[in-house]
Amino acid sequence: MNYQTYFAPHFQSSNQLLSRNDEMVLQLIQQSIQGERNDELFYDFLIKLAPTREEQEIIAGIRDDERKHRSMFKTLYTQLTGMAPKVSDEGTEPLPASYLEGIEKALIGELKAFEKYRKLYLHINPQYRDWIFEIMTDEIKHASYYNWLYAKNK
Repeated sequence: MNYQTYFAPHFQSSNQLLSRNDEMVLQLIQQSIQGERNDELFYDFLIKLAPTREEQEIIAGIRDDERKHRSMFKTLYTQLTGMAPKVSDEGTEPLPASYLEGIEKALIGELKAFEKYRKLYLHINPQYRDWIFEIMTDEIKHASYYNWLYAKNK
């Protein structure tokens, strides 16, 4: 792997590569808009399964962050393209059979989201990196909470 290309794609001079990166960034943002909506709906369901008020509040805080992220991604997409993103308010993820299964799925989902957002961070215009950094750090915080909830309920 060429790490200079991976960590500093702006060093590439090919217009074709830049266009491909721009398209990739827009696709990741669109995927993220739907992903954040899926997470929000999924966490609404987990709140209902949570055995304690404390756990409900933790998951509700995470859900509220996902709403914030979705709004940020929609704004970002609009700023980059001049058009509002085409989005669905419907969820596309199956619901878990149990609370513990849901917590495990949420933990893995938050870590995968972090990986996707790290890729976005490395390829997006530097003026937007603070936005992506905020979302990335929230995702790591969420994973930590879900790890604690999983250990507590296992």
